[in-house]
Amino acid sequence: MSQRTTPDAASAPTPFAAPQIEPAGHADPDRVLIFDTTMRDGEQSPGASMTLEEKVQIGRLLDEMRVDIIEAGFPIASDGDFECVVEVAKAVEHASVCGLARANRGDIERCWEAVRHARRPRIHTFIGTSPLHRQHQLAMSKDEVLEKIVESVSLARSLCEDVQWSPMDATRTEEDFLVLTVQTAVDHGARTINIPDTVGYAIPGESARIIAMLRERVRVDEDAPLVYSTHCHDDLGMATANSLAAVSAGARQVECTINGLGERAGNAALEEIVMALQVRRDVMPFKTGLNSRKLIAASRLVSTVTGFPVQFNKAIVGKNAFAHESGIHQDGMLKNAETFEIMRPEDVGLLKSDLVLGKHSGRAAFRDRLRALGFDVGENALQEAFQRFKALADRKKEVFDEDIIALVEDAASVGADDRIKFRSLRVVCGSEGPQTADLTLEVDGAEQSVSATGDGPVDAAFNAVKQIFPHDARLELYQVHAVTAGTDAQADVTVRLEEDGKIATGSASDTDTLVASVRAYVNALNKLLVRRAKRRPGEGEPVREPMR
Repeated sequence: MSQRTTPDAASAPTPFAAPQIEPAGHADPDRVLIFDTTMRDGEQSPGASMTLEEKVQIGRLLDEMRVDIIEAGFPIASDGDFECVVEVAKAVEHASVCGLARANRGDIERCWEAVRHARRPRIHTFIGTSPLHRQHQLAMSKDEVLEKIVESVSLARSLCEDVQWSPMDATRTEEDFLVLTVQTAVDHGARTINIPDTVGYAIPGESARIIAMLRERVRVDEDAPLVYSTHCHDDLGMATANSLAAVSAGARQVECTINGLGERAGNAALEEIVMALQVRRDVMPFKTGLNSRKLIAASRLVSTVTGFPVQFNKAIVGKNAFAHESGIHQDGMLKNAETFEIMRPEDVGLLKSDLVLGKHSGRAAFRDRLRALGFDVGENALQEAFQRFKALADRKKEVFDEDIIALVEDAASVGADDRIKFRSLRVVCGSEGPQTADLTLEVDGAEQSVSATGDGPVDAAFNAVKQIFPHDARLELYQVHAVTAGTDAQADVTVRLEEDGKIATGSASDTDTLVASVRAYVNALNKLLVRRAKRRPGEGEPVREPMR
């Protein structure tokens, strides 16, 4: 391929630019970089908003997993999102931390102010390039789009050495114009070119062809390595297949999310990408630097934070991913696990154990099981979880791993500074209504009790909460599922509340479904109160980024 030198104006960072460090893997032609956008694109999934503390927790775990690039948010969207990106950037020790910015000065400068705190900062800027986006979203001509690319990429490059650029809706963009836009971005300093299948329109053959075509037609400077990236949505159920096809054609970065979280049908799932490359190296001789043994822990954390349960038959991380009920399958598994499993459970963070936990188990066994399940808790948290475990063991014949996970995650959702705390609940229900709930909550340190009625026990219990703590939050989601099998199983309840455009998701587990329901409701309400308190005077609605 012919070469073109990057203009000098695009290569000189400003004096206040932070030191730049090359993300691992750029020099290795077989290395695929994992770009996680759970906290940015994944958070766009309705109801999946995350608090600052939750984003920092996820960011640290992704960093421990050795994700290469973490897209922490969209800094211009709101002051809250800006602060989240700043704190994630400060907390992450190894990965690049990236922020998203539209093609304008305000977005890009705000993005840099957030990511500059990272050890490896990256600015990711984009603009729509397809005819539909040019005409209906941007109202721009091709020349105007090209001018925006020159301005935005040059500005980003003057601030940050590591710049990524995306042509939004690339898979529906005319081929010649796509080449021209990518060439323009490369010429003005972009080091990574991401090709988004914004609406999940492509099929694997097209995804591969676009990457191969760009690698053939776009001129690059051999002294300025260029990485092609792929970002696929799952509207037709082909996000993972399209991503892997792009890798086979030369893409060396994959944008993906934990559990495939994302807008509409979601994004390519990180766990599927990583394990497909790990298991099928015979036909895809590529590697990542990711520690796959933390996949289950990451999946559970994101599910807990967002309140989005992982479907039982979800590949890699679903409850049934390594479960076998068929007699033929069970027979094969007993003889040789490879007859029906192409991966080992421990490769993704599941540990088999014959140690049965019950009411006679001690703290040492409990701590050991927590570590085996990927939880590293402090002494105070261990004591709290152990007490709850013993109380549960008195009510259940056997406590399963899923029960322990629910206990720990439930305990983590309760903050010491919560204004509202659950104390007790007594419900009178039956076939004849109305049903009655006697509820006691602690509000700002003082216990309050009420009796309320409703159309069913859950409605009565929630009405009791509203009587004790009046509010205008609207219930958007109420969801219950059993943690394990059996009539003594814990109920895992998710509640989503909305108030003035703010959404908060609460979760709780208990063998009593109604108790879990009230505690989940209170958990969500406490999160809304935190967000209400952090709202600045005159703060308007957050900016919602376009689909990408």
